[in-house]
Amino acid sequence: MPATAKTLTAKASAKPRSPATLRTSVGRTERNCSVARTLDIVSDAWAFLIIREAFFGTQTFEAFRSALGLPRATLTDRLKKLTQLAIFRQVAPGSSQRKEYRLTKMGFDLYPSFIALMQFGDRWLSKGKPPPLTLIHNNCGCDSHPIVTCSHCGESVGARDAKYRDGPGAGRSPAKSGRNTRRPSDGSRFVLGRPSSVSRALEIIGDKWSFMVVREGFFGNRRYDKILTELAIAPNILTDRLNRLVASGVFYRRQYQSAPDRYEYLLTDMGRDLYGPFIAMLRWGDRWLSKGKPPLILTHLKCGHDFQPSVDCDRCKQPIVAADMRYRLAYDPRSFGALGPRSVE
Repeated sequence: MPATAKTLTAKASAKPRSPATLRTSVGRTERNCSVARTLDIVSDAWAFLIIREAFFGTQTFEAFRSALGLPRATLTDRLKKLTQLAIFRQVAPGSSQRKEYRLTKMGFDLYPSFIALMQFGDRWLSKGKPPPLTLIHNNCGCDSHPIVTCSHCGESVGARDAKYRDGPGAGRSPAKSGRNTRRPSDGSRFVLGRPSSVSRALEIIGDKWSFMVVREGFFGNRRYDKILTELAIAPNILTDRLNRLVASGVFYRRQYQSAPDRYEYLLTDMGRDLYGPFIAMLRWGDRWLSKGKPPLILTHLKCGHDFQPSVDCDRCKQPIVAADMRYRLAYDPRSFGALGPRSVE
């Protein structure tokens, strides 16, 4: 994802186009984006909840169902899709006929993105309450509050610390059908099951339009007409998402014209803090879904080098890996019909 508006506007290579030119014979097109590809998976609430439970040691159909209360048909469908996507693999342990669903290397590699989202939720969405869980890093034995860093120099990276240029996968492609662009009318499903700061974060950016509008903020597009043109989005949907993002504290409005009144939408400190989770998801999408052609290449302004985002322990500076983490919970998972995590202190 890009950094500041000033830097990004200078780097952008594509000229503004009208909504009509952003449509092809097969429908709407959109910017190639590794973060969007990652959110194609985790912005489906059921898929996200299943992956989250897997990180806590859940492996069987009935254990997933107990923790999440999903209808059997829904759970069967999502487990099948996640297996087809190679997030899970099916295993029949020993002579048992009962199959287990275990995360693949690709699935485990989502863990840093979840942790980056968790840190955002802890900082901004806890409403003064203690976070649902505390991370303990086995490598250093410390309570850990992971940070997103530059893979070259190891220093933290924020929205004002990086610039970008087009990578070999840059361009536009037909919009993928079936994406989660609609907000659920019955309240967010992300909060089902155990308390979760990741769930709280995805309540804000978990539908694709909300994510894309925030992404345009990182690309330096602040004005309604510019965002409308870039996304080829219906005006009523854009108005709804902007209003929601302002209400949630991600954007603030600033008037730049009167008679008629017109406003631009700028990222708040909270909104800019989404940069870390965004580029953590970008790294995963680049690695697993870009076929070796990342759409963007990031450069760290402090050290001057291209970099891959890394989610590291803030104490020992080592990359966060799911197998190296223990947890201290502020709730009893049994109250939610859920397992562990098994490594609870």
